[in-house]
Amino acid sequence: MKLRVNVKSVSKRRKAVEETVCEVAGCPGTVRELILAVVDSQVEEYNSRLEQSEMLLQDFSRPGSSPAALPEVLACLTKEEIEDQAEKGKISFGISYGEKKADKKAAGKNAIQCFEDGIYRIFMDGQSLEELEERIVVTEEKVFTFVRLTMLTGRMW
Repeated sequence: MKLRVNVKSVSKRRKAVEETVCEVAGCPGTVRELILAVVDSQVEEYNSRLEQSEMLLQDFSRPGSSPAALPEVLACLTKEEIEDQAEKGKISFGISYGEKKADKKAAGKNAIQCFEDGIYRIFMDGQSLEELEERIVVTEEKVFTFVRLTMLTGRMW
C-alpha cells in the first residue's frame, strides 16, 4: 500500500513541508501498526541504499576498475547542492562509508517508545493521532504528517 506522508525539508530553498510516498506492506489498522509499517519501509530503504553503496565501493576498489563505471561517485555537486547539504550537516555524494545496517525490530521498538514519550506526533489529514491502539482507516488518499517535537528550554519534567 502507498501512504502519502508529509516530510519537512531541511533546506530553506524548498518548501518547508513536501509530500512523499511511502510504500508499506499491508494496511495498518492502528497507530502502532502504522508506525511499525513506516519504520519497516524506511529501514528497508536505508539498508538498500547502504547495500548499493557497498557494491559501488567494492567495484571501485577492484584492481583495474574503471572510474567511468561509477558516474555517481565522480559526479560534481553544484554550489546549490553543496549549500543544501551543508544545511543538513553533511556534504556527500550519497555513498555511505562504514555505516551498519539498521535493525527493523530495534528501530520499531525505538519508534514506539518515542511516540509514547511524546518525542513526535502523528497527524492523519490534520487530525492528531493520540493512542497507539487507536483504530484508524488508512487509504491511499489520506495524508500522514510526522512531526518531531523539540524541547526549547528547561527540563522535560
